[in-house]
Amino acid sequence: MKPGKTAIITGASRGIGAAIARRLARDGMQVVINYASSAQQAEELVAAIKADGGAAIAVKADVARSAEVKALFDAAETAFGSVDVLVNNAGILPSSLPTLAQTDDATFDSLFAINVKGSFNAMREAAARLHQGGAVINFSTSVIGLALPGYAIYAATKSAVETMTNIFAKELRGKNITVNAIAPGPTATSLFLDGKTEETIARLANMAPLERLGTPDDIAAAVSFLAGPDARWINGQTLRANGGLV
Repeated sequence: MKPGKTAIITGASRGIGAAIARRLARDGMQVVINYASSAQQAEELVAAIKADGGAAIAVKADVARSAEVKALFDAAETAFGSVDVLVNNAGILPSSLPTLAQTDDATFDSLFAINVKGSFNAMREAAARLHQGGAVINFSTSVIGLALPGYAIYAATKSAVETMTNIFAKELRGKNITVNAIAPGPTATSLFLDGKTEETIARLANMAPLERLGTPDDIAAAVSFLAGPDARWINGQTLRANGGLV
């Protein structure tokens, strides 16, 4: 991958997003680390990337707000001149895993605001901002295939993301921009681990034929592939990065 490309990674101050930022920086990209509230973690990640010889900035933005997403792209262009890759990683999952009937309005609204509208806001901005040869990588979930109780609304938001991914790829005809999604399985992050018993975590880890949880670096490697030159013929697809779980 040629150096100098710029990637925006939403929700990148920790977990999978931070691993993606580190990986794309190692790939030679300039990275824009978006965060909503974890300013210290974001700045520490920027410092770590710079210490390794990379280029990075941190930009606060609530992806559910279109004006803030526009400002995020503005900051990226001001710092690095252009945007080539968008990674729509920002997302939330209620730790209590309520059933559909037990999901309150506030939980429903926040899930759709961040997981769906946040991805939509960034994709809409990317349509006008990304250069020829660019890439959009959205985030889905392998829970869609598993259909586990407690994930109805979360999986519904990610199903919407998968549908937008496929259609958005077609709508960008002529721009040479690929649009794909990654659907992780159980991955060892706080988003996944919070609220689960050790027994539940062990059971989920053993469901995949590879008999372990995924790691943030596993997912970052898949993002690196889709953002890189070897994936230019992959478009409108969802990659199940789950160790064979489903």
